[in-house]
Amino acid sequence: MPDFTAFFPLIAIILGVLFAVGFVWVATKLMWKVAEPNEALIISGLTRGTLETREGMDFKIVTGKGALVLPGLQTVRPLSLTLNETELKVSCVTSQGIQVIVEGVVIYKIGDAPPFIANAARRFLGQQPKMESQVYNVFEGHLRSIIGSMTVEEIIRERDKLASQVRSASGVEMEKLGLVVDSLQIKDLQDPTGYIQNIAKPHIAQVKMEARIAEATRNREAAEKEAEAAALIADAQSVSAIRQSVAQANAERARANAAQAGPLAEATARQQVVVQETEVAKLEADREEQKLQTTIRKPADAKAYAKRTDAEGQKAADISAAEALARRTELEAQANARRTEVTAQANATAAAAAAGATKVTGEAEAAATKAKGDAAASAIKARALAEADGIKARAEALATNQDAVISQQLAENMPAIIAAAAEPFSHVGQMTVLNGGEGVNKMLGGILAQAGDYLPALRSALKNGKDAKQPPTASGA
Repeated sequence: MPDFTAFFPLIAIILGVLFAVGFVWVATKLMWKVAEPNEALIISGLTRGTLETREGMDFKIVTGKGALVLPGLQTVRPLSLTLNETELKVSCVTSQGIQVIVEGVVIYKIGDAPPFIANAARRFLGQQPKMESQVYNVFEGHLRSIIGSMTVEEIIRERDKLASQVRSASGVEMEKLGLVVDSLQIKDLQDPTGYIQNIAKPHIAQVKMEARIAEATRNREAAEKEAEAAALIADAQSVSAIRQSVAQANAERARANAAQAGPLAEATARQQVVVQETEVAKLEADREEQKLQTTIRKPADAKAYAKRTDAEGQKAADISAAEALARRTELEAQANARRTEVTAQANATAAAAAAGATKVTGEAEAAATKAKGDAAASAIKARALAEADGIKARAEALATNQDAVISQQLAENMPAIIAAAAEPFSHVGQMTVLNGGEGVNKMLGGILAQAGDYLPALRSALKNGKDAKQPPTASGA
């Protein structure tokens, strides 16, 4: 086995060194004190001859670093350098004799310089809560003193000036206490007597009046702007509505035109077809009319003309025969009358010759006058009989050829009859015949049929008229 006895002295030395180092470290740890950033260490005891002390001060001040404190020989105590706050509520009397209550706040701390720390350490070390009452008493006195030299209006208007004067007045005392004032604020100013409220009423009334005026003005301007905006909106809406109406009307018109395009095109095409059919119907009608002229009217006119010529020839022959017979009768009557007159004259002459001179002459004249009268009466009677015979001859001629005469008159009046039958169509401006030439033939056939229906009635009327015009017979006369 190896022999470890030779290493025991070395191990003992190492352990001794480690124990010594540990003891030193623990001792140093216990004796070394470090100041926090917001505090100062006050070391008293064996500190004479240090740089941090002043004349008359036998303690050491350490800030922001550490220091070795020998237990039993030195004592170390911390002094806080943090901010402190003290509320102020002080009853004061102004230079006008008006009582006011001032409310404020003082924010202070122990000064960072060694003299401030030394003053604070001698006064408040271990008793820092007493700083608040000390600060309150200092500022209370200075507030009363300064406010007593000011008016209420100055206090209201110049609060910063009041705070500055209080800080200046309390600066020396605060320095002796080792304190520094960071801030002094006057929070409120109470007025138990109502002075501030009374002096504020005129201003409040003025402000209220101006506020009402300003509000009314703003309301009026706002109303005007709203009215203008409403008018603009209405105009815009009207313009928009008009544009929408125009667009809608255009759209409706376009839709209507599109909807009517087909029927209009169809109607136009149909109209063209009807126009062409009408032209064709007109041509067919003209052709039928020409055909009617050629096949019906011309032959009918020729037959009527032949009948009328025959009737006129027969009538002329009958009239000539009747006139010859009447002339002969008249001549015979005249001859008889002449003979009677001659006989009467002869008788008168014979009578005159047989009578006496005067008497014979008168009687002869009377007989001659009577003979002349009888001869004139006989001549008139013979002429009347001749005229009666002529009229009777004409009547017999008309009675013998009555149909020919009626046919002649119907033929002469046929254009007027057809015109009267077609008269209802004279007011038609334009007539469209849908079935062409067949329709024209049917229409013309209807007109001719109507004229044919009237022929018996006309024939009867003409016959009755002729019968009414016949003279009475000789026996009747």
